[in-house]
Amino acid sequence: MVFRRLSISGTSIGSIRETQEMLDFCVKQNFTADVEMIVGKEIEMAFARMLQGDAKYRFVIDMEKTDWWQL
Repeated sequence: MVFRRLSISGTSIGSIRETQEMLDFCVKQNFTADVEMIVGKEIEMAFARMLQGDAKYRFVIDMEKTDWWQL
């Protein structure tokens, strides 16, 4: 494996089935994520805020309100 540069890797977040079970549980318990919606032209501002530690929530890009040339 070394000379052919092959590797074995995995993830500890679980299988697709386990992820779906977790999402179903969150729906039943009414757990939601706090997000801040931005449009494409605000990506650089959001990145700068993240680097400064000013991002309180996850940034989500609203693609319906984003024109393709804003990306």
